[in-house]
Amino acid sequence: MTPSKWVRIWNERFPDVPLTLHAATAAEAPDLLRDGAADAGFVRLPVDRTFFSAIPLYTETTVVVVPKDHVIAAVEEVTTDDLADEVLFHPLDDVLDWERPPGQPAFERPATTADAVELVAAGVGLLVVPQSLARLHHRKDLTYRTLVDAPQSSIALSWPEEATTDLVEDFIGVVRGRTVNSTRGRTTSQAAPDQPKRKRPEGTGSPRRQPGTGRSPRGGAKGAKGTGRGKPRRRS
Repeated sequence: MTPSKWVRIWNERFPDVPLTLHAATAAEAPDLLRDGAADAGFVRLPVDRTFFSAIPLYTETTVVVVPKDHVIAAVEEVTTDDLADEVLFHPLDDVLDWERPPGQPAFERPATTADAVELVAAGVGLLVVPQSLARLHHRKDLTYRTLVDAPQSSIALSWPEEATTDLVEDFIGVVRGRTVNSTRGRTTSQAAPDQPKRKRPEGTGSPRRQPGTGRSPRGGAKGAKGTGRGKPRRRS
C-alpha cells in the first residue's frame, strides 16, 4: 500500500491527532489488529468477519515476474497456458487463492515472496504475484507482465468491529473520500453546529378565525387551492 494521499488529508483535517504508520506483511496485519497494536489496517481479503469489519477498496492486477531477457518480456500480457512449460515458484506467504500456480512446480517452496524474487533473478523460475508485490520487490534485472486469467487479490480497510471508535470512523471517512463537510466519518466536535430555530416575527400568532366565515384571515379554506375562497356555489 501507498497511503500517502490519505495521510496528507488526515494531517490537514486533524492536525492535533498524529497518524502513525506501521509496515506489515499480509500475514502479520490481522494479528497487529487483534492485539491492538494498530487501530485499522489495509489487509488482503478474506478476513475473519466474526471479528473484523472490512470495507473492500480495490482488486489488484496479477502479474508474472520474469527476467528482462525472458521471452515473456516481449509481450504485454500472458495467460496461464503460456506458463505451462515454465517453473513457477509458490512461496509460503503467497496471497493468491489457488492450490498451486500453473506451470511446473519448483523443487521447493521458498519461505517468502522476497526469497522467490531472488530465485527468479537467478534464472531458475518465475513468480506470480499481485502487482503491488512485484513493485515492492522491484529489481533492475527483472520485469513483470499481466497474467490475465489468474486469481486476483483484493485490498480492504479493516479494523476490529468492537473497536469502532470515532477516530476509526474519521479515518474511514478519509479513505472513502468523504468531504470535510460530511457528518459521517468525523468526530462530534467537527459536526456542523445545530441551526438556531427561527423565531416567529413579533406581532404574529396563530391566526384567529373570523366570526361566521370558518376561515383564517389568509384564506386557504380546505378544498380551495390558494384562492382564499370556500367551495364555489352551483349556478342554476
